[in-house]
Amino acid sequence: MAQYRSRPSAILATIALALSGPAIVRAQDAAQPAAGSQPETPPADDKLPTTQVWAIHGQATGTAQGVFGFTAPYSGANSLPSGGETRETVDATLFAGVRPWRGAELWINPEVDQGFGLGDTLGAAGFPSGEAYKVGKAKPYIRIQRLFLRQTIDLGGDVQGVDPDQNMLGGVQTANRLVFTVGKMSVGDVFDTNKYAHDPRGDFMNWTIIDAGSFDYAADSWGYTYGATGEWYQGPWALRLGLFDMSRDPNGEIPDPTFDQFQTVIEGERRYSLDGQPGKLKLTGFDSRARMGDYADALRLAAADGTIPNVLDVRRYRSHAGLSLNLEQQVSGDLGVFARAGVNDGHQQSYEFTDVNRTVSLGAALSGQRWGRPDDVIGLAGVANDISKDFKDYLAAGGLGILIGDGRLIHSGPEEILETYYDWAAFKALHLTVDYQFLEHPAYNADRGPASVLAFRIHAAM
Repeated sequence: MAQYRSRPSAILATIALALSGPAIVRAQDAAQPAAGSQPETPPADDKLPTTQVWAIHGQATGTAQGVFGFTAPYSGANSLPSGGETRETVDATLFAGVRPWRGAELWINPEVDQGFGLGDTLGAAGFPSGEAYKVGKAKPYIRIQRLFLRQTIDLGGDVQGVDPDQNMLGGVQTANRLVFTVGKMSVGDVFDTNKYAHDPRGDFMNWTIIDAGSFDYAADSWGYTYGATGEWYQGPWALRLGLFDMSRDPNGEIPDPTFDQFQTVIEGERRYSLDGQPGKLKLTGFDSRARMGDYADALRLAAADGTIPNVLDVRRYRSHAGLSLNLEQQVSGDLGVFARAGVNDGHQQSYEFTDVNRTVSLGAALSGQRWGRPDDVIGLAGVANDISKDFKDYLAAGGLGILIGDGRLIHSGPEEILETYYDWAAFKALHLTVDYQFLEHPAYNADRGPASVLAFRIHAAM
């Protein structure tokens, strides 16, 4: 592996920052915990959390990830480095929230980021690090990743305690309720959440394992956007609706200032019990309206001009839609399993997330109770991603996607990825993780790979 680009001392500095306050149990960094995660039976009054007026939390995460050298008879502009490479990323986030009135929460998340993904976050549709953004920088920089207002309206039912957490003030709510959120957030804060695979700072790292790869959700290059959501919880059911701003340009850093390019998302959830163990099933659909290219149009234009096809040359206002299923099931007190499956319209270009038209993933997470380490977790998951014939023809002619493009595609195959990790709880507020991923047919190219990727992660939270 090649030497990575940034100073390891930056990791130590950000970890020290995160450990400077009181420790809490590690939790997913999200604007709202997964629906139904609160207890479904009413706790005793003396066990209800105190209603918080304000709170401050923090987290810091550092990763070092390397890809070993692998067979590659040719490479292109968006290829995973076949000669081996190591990169690192660091981020530190402040979660500051206040309750301006009853049921309301106002949160802001300033964040310091630094580092690069492997190959500058290129080379695999199922990219191996959810901590690597599409914008890499050698020096630390600060951004406001989230700034949102959330309003909860109780509708009755069992009274539930809400434990204080990152982006969540402690208090109480009823099982039946409405929740409205508006501001800057990630679509994944509300949609396609999963208890076992959704947090690259704490569980799996591959993009298409922590999210449905076919869910081309609205986002800037860092994964955030402006929008509004509404959620309705009634008994074991939940319905979520969202409206979000798309980037001005595909895979871009700047949101559309006119909101003319937008995405609507709808999700239905059913919570249930199977043999006494809780589970959830979610169905998520999206429809994007934006100026995007069509692969067949790009191929026709390139054939007429004698050039390499580029979907950016044939952008016009179109619709791009998809659907995905998301399952999580607790099997026992220490074992949980999950699965996702999704599909989208493979004629239009991938606009925001990654180059996947069809995906299926399956995995499990086991806590360390059986070997005396109840806060440790071991995870194992596999995912198979694929693309449409139009997209394959486009890549074969030399076209580039958001993350992939080897200059040609002679022999294609589904991108198959296996990931396993062990998360060791050194302290309540400090976790160390080793992660390994095996990538078969990276970027759907059967002539390149397989590739092995090894990562180390350190995560602290307060």
